[in-house]
Amino acid sequence: MTGLVYKSTGSWYTVKTDLGHTYECRIKGRFRIKGIKSTNPISVGDVVDFELETDNNQESGIIHNIHDRTNYIVRKSVNLSKQTHIIAANLDQVFLMITINNPPTLTSFIDRFLVTAHAYSIKTVLLFNKIDAYDEETLLEVKYLAHVYRKIGYECIGVSAKTGKNVDKVKALMRNKVSMFSGHSGVGKSTLVNAIEPTLNIKTKEISTQHMQGQHTTTFAEMFDLSFGAKIIDTPGIKGFGVVDMDKEEVGDYFPEIFKLKQDCKFNNCLHVQEPKCAVKKALDNDEIAFSRYRSYLQIIEGEDAHYRTDNWDNKE
Repeated sequence: MTGLVYKSTGSWYTVKTDLGHTYECRIKGRFRIKGIKSTNPISVGDVVDFELETDNNQESGIIHNIHDRTNYIVRKSVNLSKQTHIIAANLDQVFLMITINNPPTLTSFIDRFLVTAHAYSIKTVLLFNKIDAYDEETLLEVKYLAHVYRKIGYECIGVSAKTGKNVDKVKALMRNKVSMFSGHSGVGKSTLVNAIEPTLNIKTKEISTQHMQGQHTTTFAEMFDLSFGAKIIDTPGIKGFGVVDMDKEEVGDYFPEIFKLKQDCKFNNCLHVQEPKCAVKKALDNDEIAFSRYRSYLQIIEGEDAHYRTDNWDNKE
C-alpha cells in the first residue's frame, strides 16, 4: 500500500492512503536514505510504501520504501551536530512567521531559514504577525523589514491572527498546495492556523512574560487537510536554525542580492570579505544591500553556531 505521512512521533508514523484510510506505521530495522545523515529517516510529507500486519488483533503498517522527494527542509540536529533533522518533505511553500517583539524574531534567524529554504528549492513567504498589537514605532520596523525582503524578491504580508487581517490573502496562497508554517514558539502559528481553519482547534498557549518567549505547544510536525483544498504542516517552534552542509563558496548563491552581484567581483571565488574590487562590498557601502543581510552572510560563512545550539525539536529527538 502507498500513503502520505501526516504525523511523525519518532517511532510511529500516521500514514493516510488515497482512499482516506489512516494507518499507524513503523519502520522495521535500520532505515537510512542514501546521502542523508538524518536523525529521522521519514518525515511528514513523505510518500511511503507499507505492508499491513496484525499483532494481538491490532493492525499496523510496516514501512519498507520512501518515494523520491521533490524537496525537503532540514536543520542541524543539536545533540548530534554532524546529523540533520528533516522538518518536512515535498513542500510547495513555507510561511515563516515573524514577530518584532513578544517574542522577537532576529534577522539572523530569518536569513538562516531563507538560505536553507532557497538551497532546497522551497518558496518562502514572510508573514509579519501580530500587527494589530504594535505601536507606531514597531510598525515602522515591520515596514522597513518588509521593504528589505521585498527588494530581494520575497513576498511579505502583514497579518493579524486575532483580527483576521490578511488571513484571506494567506488562504488564497495556500489553495491546492502543501504549506508549512514555521517560526519561533509564540509567534502565533497555531492561532493563525486556527483563524484559517477554525474547526482544527490547534492548542495555543500564552507568551511567557518572564522570558518573552512562546511556550512550546506543538510537539511534533503534523499535516492537516483543510476544507478549501489545502494541506498544512504545523511544526514545533524553532529557537535557532543552523545551516546544514554548505560550503563557504556557495552560501552567497542563496542570498539573491549577493548572487546577482558576484559576477561583477574581480575574483571568481570572491567571498566578499576582504578581497579587493568586490562588487558586494561596494553595494554595501552604497546602501544597496542591507547591512543586516550582509552580517547574516558573514555569520554563516564564519560558522558562528554557538548562539543557536538549543532548540525545542531536540527535546524530542
